[in-house]
Amino acid sequence: MRSYLIQEINTSDMSKLLESLSQKAYKIPVDGLFWFILPENLLSQKQEEHKNDCGPHYLALEAGNNWLKLELLVRCEEKIRCDCITYANPEQREFMINFLDQLIRNQDVRV
Repeated sequence: MRSYLIQEINTSDMSKLLESLSQKAYKIPVDGLFWFILPENLLSQKQEEHKNDCGPHYLALEAGNNWLKLELLVRCEEKIRCDCITYANPEQREFMINFLDQLIRNQDVRV
């Protein structure tokens, strides 16, 4: 699995990040797992074609005790297997990494 990993986050900073993540997430299917929807303008052609049947398309972020891992696989809510489920393209990857980095900066977390 391709992912973007941020480690060694102290406990108080992790609490701030989890609070902010829970406010911004599309869904929190289980504790420590957050789904973030990709903006429609970033969907690939296949994802755009499938958005009504498969969407929304999202990336998952997993939180541990002192780490965050952004999985770079674009998933869809309605299906487990489909041609529209692929690794993030460069624009999608850049958008989500920048989103996470900005969230960390906004919480004044040093990593």
